[in-house]
Amino acid sequence: MQQVSHDGTVISSDRGLVKVQMQVVSACSACQAHASCTFSEKKEKIVDIDTPQWKDYTPGDRVNVIIQSGRGLQAVLIAYILPAVLLLATFGTLYALHLPELWVALASLAVIALYGTLLYLLRHRLQNKFTFHIEKRN
Repeated sequence: MQQVSHDGTVISSDRGLVKVQMQVVSACSACQAHASCTFSEKKEKIVDIDTPQWKDYTPGDRVNVIIQSGRGLQAVLIAYILPAVLLLATFGTLYALHLPELWVALASLAVIALYGTLLYLLRHRLQNKFTFHIEKRN
């Protein structure tokens, strides 16, 4: 499976956890007109990476943060697409049954709340599935 890698700088390393700051840029930031374009963006992100080699990293170290590319699509599916489908399906079904609009809205929100609760309860399983790896840069 393909991997996606981002450059980062270690902020801290303590008790099995390495905090890495990354500058994530949009794909269009490589365009020659990105300085005058309002669509390009850069963001600073801090990622916590669990690793047994945490003692090998010190603040200021330049590192590569790696995740398998297919995991990103799964994360988008879980975080955005599934809740949207659930919301629309619940709303459409209950609205088609001619229930009062307030009930339709409250039931739709309740389904999203249940989905969020389910994600919270499964957070440790999901956390193991969506893990970052780290390696020192040369």
